Amino acid sequence: MSQFLNYEQDEHIVTLTMNEPERRNPLTGNTAVQEFITAIARIEADRSVRAVILTGAGTAFSSGGNIRDMERHASGGVPGMEIRQDYRRGIQQLPLALFNLEVPVIAAVNGAAIGAGLDLACMCDIRIASELAKFAESFVKLGIIPGDGGAWLLPRIIGLSRAAELTFTGQMIDAQQALEWNLVSRVVPHDTLLATAQGIARAIAANPPHAVRLAKRLLREGMHCRLDTLLEMSAAYQALSHQTADHREAVSAFIEKRPPSFNG
Repeated sequence: MSQFLNYEQDEHIVTLTMNEPERRNPLTGNTAVQEFITAIARIEADRSVRAVILTGAGTAFSSGGNIRDMERHASGGVPGMEIRQDYRRGIQQLPLALFNLEVPVIAAVNGAAIGAGLDLACMCDIRIASELAKFAESFVKLGIIPGDGGAWLLPRIIGLSRAAELTFTGQMIDAQQALEWNLVSRVVPHDTLLATAQGIARAIAANPPHAVRLAKRLLREGMHCRLDTLLEMSAAYQALSHQTADHREAVSAFIEKRPPSFNG
């Protein structure tokens, strides 16, 4: 078992649980980033995995950066170039790895998602929230900026004006406001959060895995490329998809009016 991240697999679904509840699941000052990188590599290598759920143990999803760990940088004794490398070799590995993971990731936000914790949720494909969840892009309250990609992720999810409001004020919003702002796709009673996430994961896992992976890649690329570029990618991905056994099975099952069986 990992020190920070619990990895559990049930058939085609992996659940990753941040498990440092006494410190509200911080992402720095511990082994969190490296454990995430290791788990993501494991998922990428396991073709049986079709969906991932990410959640936190205890009352918080993630409190983001460990403030006590920031004392080293705030002391003035660490050169700026060394701090820069700390970010590049540390927390900044996480958005690149998680954002580009081919398997869809559902963030089941069980409590507070603060600073880098909010940005972590934004790295996922789908976000659902417990009614107890709260969100804050709170870096400014500590006199710093989003150093983990939040300034790129958040405006693409909720729009520039709302992202600016959260970033410049550092204020916290509740689950209902997060729903109204499209930060999450649904809010559910706290005791049904994981069951809801598992239901979504099963619905994803029931589909041909190659089609889900390629569709995710198109959605990701569509966030920053031109339409003609995306159409070229779509044509190539579609050519690959038409030649798969799962596509043939889907067409046959539809014509024969029976449930399909996808083997990936």
